[in-house]
Parts: sequence; C-alpha cells; structure tokens
Amino acid sequence: MLELRADCARCAGLCCVGPALTRSADFAIDKPAGEPCPNLSDDFRCGIHTELRPRGFPGCTVYDCFGAGQQVVQVTFGGATWRSSAAARADQLAAFAVMRPLHELLWHLHAARGIAAAARLHPALDEQAARVERLTAAPAADLAAVDVAALRADADVLLREASRLARAGTPGRDLRGADLMGRKLRGADLTGADLRGAYLIGADLRGATLDRADVIGADLRAADLRGADLSGALFLTQPQASAAAGDGATRLPSGLDRPPHWTA
Repeated sequence: MLELRADCARCAGLCCVGPALTRSADFAIDKPAGEPCPNLSDDFRCGIHTELRPRGFPGCTVYDCFGAGQQVVQVTFGGATWRSSAAARADQLAAFAVMRPLHELLWHLHAARGIAAAARLHPALDEQAARVERLTAAPAADLAAVDVAALRADADVLLREASRLARAGTPGRDLRGADLMGRKLRGADLTGADLRGAYLIGADLRGATLDRADVIGADLRAADLRGADLSGALFLTQPQASAAAGDGATRLPSGLDRPPHWTA
C-alpha cells in the first residue's frame, strides 16, 4: 500500500511552492501560486517550522498532502526536484496538484475498508483503491490527463454506502452541508449524524459525541473539541483534527496524531 502520511524529508517543499497564500488569519503574507514561500530554505525545509503559529502561519500547520509530496518527488520524478529548471517546476507542481487529491481519495477508500459493517463492499473498495493506486504510479504526462472529479464521483458511491451501513441503527441526523458555524453544541449527541460538508467553524463541541458521524468534508476550523469523543468518527482526517482546538481529553480515531498545539 502507498504511504498516505507526509514524509517531508523525502519531498522538496512542494506544498510551500504550489499553493497561493493570501494574507489572512491563516497566512501572514501573500504569495502567488508556483512561487516558493520566502520561509523555504535551500534544503527544502521550513525555516520557521517551530514558530509557524506565533509567526502568523497556522494554515501551514494544518496542511497534509497524504504522502503525495514524496510520491511525486521520489517516484514520478525519480528524486529530481523542481529547482532544476522552470519547466521542471511547472511539471512537478502540475503532478502534485493531481497526486494530492488521489492520495486523499485513497485515504478515504482505505478508511471505508476498515468499516466492519461495510464488509460486503470490501471487494469493490479494494478494486477502486487499486485503480487509483495504479494512477499514482503513472508518468507525469499521464497524470495530467487524470479526471480526478470522475474518480471522486465513482468512489463517492461506495463511500456513501459504507457510511450508511456504518450508521444504520443510530439516530443518524441529516446535517449534510449544514451551517453550524459558531453553534453551541456542547455535550451534543451526534452519534451517526451525516455531517458531510457541514460548516462547523468555531462551533462549541466540547464533550460532544461523534460516534459513527460521517465528517467527510466537514469544516472544523477553530471548532472547540475539548473533551469530545471522535474516536469512532467516520473519515476524520489529520487536517480536520489539526484545524480544530482540543485537549488531552479529546478522543481521536486510531491512526491520527494529537496536534501539537492542542492544550494538555
């Protein structure tokens, strides 16, 4: 199976070059897409990595490429980096722009594969994951032709069904795409809730229970998860957890790290 966790030591700072930055609460500077961040060192490491939040770059601390960076540098380009030429930079960033969503899709497919209640879907999930994984090994020119939206649509049919099977028998509140920004949900029982694409920015979820809640695409930026139980949440990713606030009592699914900025 592909590595689906970022290994920055084997990348070349692609996430510090490709995306545009807009001066905001997340980033202290403006930076056009395709230009290296001024904090990127010659060795492809962030020069202010240990001070990103106090220096005004919290957006960088929640980013995760799901291992796409090292796949592009080490596999697609055989260890070559974007610094060799302007053409190499364009090609490598274009490949990264496709590889990152492919790796995120693989992460979700593997997460669905771990849902016991969706056992009957496992062969189809394995087939879909193998299809996506073959694309991640394609040459850069072939990656450019990948229809990521079509792949997502195909996979989403399986992910939705896996979610439905996992949430069967729960209250299962339908909160898809709901605007819950800043809402007071302290202690709420959201067991089995469908929170796909929900806006939970700044929501108070202290002590809430999200067992088998589907959180694909849910925006948890600045959500207060202190004491919340997300150990059984479906499809929760590291970037979502890192974008929120939590503490030592917050429970996360196995495989996710407790973000360093969370309070003890």
